[in-house]
Amino acid sequence: MLAAASAAALAQPQPAGLEACTACHGPGGNSLTPAIPSIAGQPRVFIENQLVLIREGLRDVPAMKAVMGGLNDAEIVALATHYAAQAVVVPPGAVDAEKRRLGAEVSKRALCSTCHLPGYTGQNQVPRLAGQHEAYLLPTMKMYRDRPDPGRDTAMSAALYGLSDADLANLAHYLATTK
Repeated sequence: MLAAASAAALAQPQPAGLEACTACHGPGGNSLTPAIPSIAGQPRVFIENQLVLIREGLRDVPAMKAVMGGLNDAEIVALATHYAAQAVVVPPGAVDAEKRRLGAEVSKRALCSTCHLPGYTGQNQVPRLAGQHEAYLLPTMKMYRDRPDPGRDTAMSAALYGLSDADLANLAHYLATTK
């Protein structure tokens, strides 16, 4: 039965740009490179929004701009739908119980689960954080706190305002080790 399902999936037309996405974001959108985010299981609306922002030059991601510039809205919707449906593979890593406990406290203080949901799975335009690479989360949160770029949600800057680098490191560890 599984072989038949796999064969049916392979017979489906693949969205335009899929090969380019896989090159960086990994098979099925599960990044093998810690500094690059996994996009598997991200909310469809979040992916669509980010791709449009990048395509239109409102969010500066030079490595993606060349790929996104040629995609139309229907192709972006197809990519977003594809990746939103992919299974999330949490990267293996050691869990530091104390950092995880401290990160949970930071998350509670910063009200992270209000927008990202209690399991940090994201919703609508809000990304999934659970199981994301720690090496991606930490610099991204520092960027939101210290110098929010155009095309990014300013609510994140406000939520992270006043958190120390240690707070962010603990929070990144907590989110990365949440399954």
